[in-house]
Amino acid sequence: MTTNKMLQKEGFKLGTFSSNCSSGMTVSKLSERWDNSWENNLALGKMLDEAGIDFMLPIARWIGYGGETDFHGGVLETVTWATALLANTKNLTVFATIHTAANHPVVVAKQIATMDQVGQGRAGLNIVAGWNKPEYEALGLSLPDDHETRYGYAQEWYDIIKKLWRSKEHFDWNGENFSLKGVKGDPWPVNGEVPILNAAGSGLGREFATQNANYLFTPAIDLERSRSEIKELKDKARGKARDVGVLTFSHVICRETEAEAQEYRDYVMENIDWDATDNLVRLQFAHAQSFPHDLLAQIRDSMALGHGGFPLVGTPEQVAQGLITLHETGFAGTTLSFVDYVKEFPLFRDEVLPRLAEAGIRDHETGASREAALVGAI
Repeated sequence: MTTNKMLQKEGFKLGTFSSNCSSGMTVSKLSERWDNSWENNLALGKMLDEAGIDFMLPIARWIGYGGETDFHGGVLETVTWATALLANTKNLTVFATIHTAANHPVVVAKQIATMDQVGQGRAGLNIVAGWNKPEYEALGLSLPDDHETRYGYAQEWYDIIKKLWRSKEHFDWNGENFSLKGVKGDPWPVNGEVPILNAAGSGLGREFATQNANYLFTPAIDLERSRSEIKELKDKARGKARDVGVLTFSHVICRETEAEAQEYRDYVMENIDWDATDNLVRLQFAHAQSFPHDLLAQIRDSMALGHGGFPLVGTPEQVAQGLITLHETGFAGTTLSFVDYVKEFPLFRDEVLPRLAEAGIRDHETGASREAALVGAI
């Protein structure tokens, strides 16, 4: 059985985000923008696994954002994607991102438990309570206007999944949203649980996240604001006798020199799909509270460059210092995105990760060396 890294609190967590989606996190018209083919995702997963990166996190999308590129119009479905990656890696935690409204909890419980069996205990679940109205419409669903309805549904949905994972007997369920008869799990998660992620900005959303998630996401736009926000969220979780880590997401442009990094950033910004970007920002304003609305208008460029992620642009030393600053702010970790994940990750692996280890916020060992050490011990 493999230990799930995301069930452990040690170290500053690092993972990639959105590699299953066309263009990744960059709303770009560049010819070299991310190709989310299975071949590229498999190559990336194997590189991350060998480098000792903690996790991969996908975005579940059912309709793109339009514009010239139809940003996120092409998406590898997350349960299938995650299961295949778990079968081809040894140490990496791989999450499936699941929309509660579009997926039945009895089906999801079995899907995630099966993933976990394939990965020998390395699966994870990212819960999305719903916000993107065009996607609801594409699926023939109605998006509830109030967060109370969305999160009430999500709570019952996840309560059913937890019971399926914990019960060895058949049971009935009679709730507000579900009426089930004679249901049972089997298989069950290898460790009895899987790590849960949730991104929530509203008060009710954060009540849900601090009650249920191992980690919740919040953007790092203003680090002083983030510092107090993290304390508030962790205090809220402690009030429920829970230890919840706070993650953020970052976008990396790392080059040998600062001039090269800035030049490439400028090149990307000169080739943004602004129609898709504006659709993305408009939908975030209209239906989501993952980003603070009073700050969202300030970060149109950031939304275009890396979907609003914390910018890590510069030399390996500067990128490493940016990550150390996020750690010092109180974040438990961050996701990473690149314009081209496979092409750009090796420099990050070779030059940034050692600096994080020297700073004491990451392990020196890669996945390969950790595996060799375990074999030697046997």
